Amino acid sequence: MKCFDIEYDPSEWRLFIDSSKANLKAVLLYNGNSFALLLLGHSVHLEENYNDLSMILEKINYQEHRWMVCGDFKMLTMLLGQQTGYTKFPCFQCLWYSRASDLHWAKTDWSLRGAPVTCKNVINTNLVPPEKVLLPPIHIKLGLMKQFMKLLPKDGECFRYLCSKFPKLSEAKLKERVFTIPDIRKLLSDSLFSETMGTKKK
Repeated sequence: MKCFDIEYDPSEWRLFIDSSKANLKAVLLYNGNSFALLLLGHSVHLEENYNDLSMILEKINYQEHRWMVCGDFKMLTMLLGQQTGYTKFPCFQCLWYSRASDLHWAKTDWSLRGAPVTCKNVINTNLVPPEKVLLPPIHIKLGLMKQFMKLLPKDGECFRYLCSKFPKLSEAKLKERVFTIPDIRKLLSDSLFSETMGTKKK
């Protein structure tokens, strides 16, 4: 930071770690985007797994700076030491473990549970403190929209309204729940859209 004559405050930066088929990278992003991103680490040999992430955090002295961390759900799961792939208990609050995922969002009547179920899928030590993790709102919105569309009757008024709202999207794409964040924002600000939904859908 001294090279760029920037006063450094770790709380003003956040660490972003991501991977693609070709590489794994770690960059620093400035809150407010006043400065360009800073590349801290890049490798074409490392993979998106717990051991490689642990090594990267050690090399960039994460424990000294303790930046806020952001990434996709898979990355955050590994940073928090959780099991990846199919998990027996996908929700940390309930004991629902069936592969019949259709009911996960359709069932509205659930029996009361006892004590919350925690740590069922935690198999490693946290690489970053949980309070330093920023959940990705884009992935949450896309996931909620996908589940909403999955349960929407294809012959209902709400689905027909969506077809008229996005005429450039084919019916097949709507059925496959292909939406972008601008599409979702457009729907949320549309009062007519909420009127086409019944009480249960709201």
